[in-house]
Amino acid sequence: MKAPAARSLVLDSQGLSLLLRNDRQMITRIEAARRVGVPVLVSALTVVEAVHGKTDTARLHWVLSRLQVQDVTHADSLTAVRLLSEAGGLHGHKYAIDALVAAMALRVPGPVLVLTSDRDDWTKLCGGRVQIKDV
Repeated sequence: MKAPAARSLVLDSQGLSLLLRNDRQMITRIEAARRVGVPVLVSALTVVEAVHGKTDTARLHWVLSRLQVQDVTHADSLTAVRLLSEAGGLHGHKYAIDALVAAMALRVPGPVLVLTSDRDDWTKLCGGRVQIKDV
């Protein structure tokens, strides 16, 4: 059975990094989502995780202007704690950002498609509650 069409597209840090580097495949994916009215979401934490000293600041601002940057909420922090616990007691130090981004992905309209380079982490944290596509 085919997975239902996504109502939200979430980028992890690798997805955002690819956009910042003007990766053609990532740009094509984002534009395809936009054409069918699927919002492209990124956590404010993902922005911090993806940016480095060589990031072009003007490009960063332009890319972010075309995405929906989601704030981290108190509820997200509690959901992240629960996700870490349910995933077998993963430690917040190593998985904190992934868990908080996963919490955000679970609160936005679903079905949610996550573009990530960390399939294993997302599977541990969300199980089958999100669709995962490798980048």
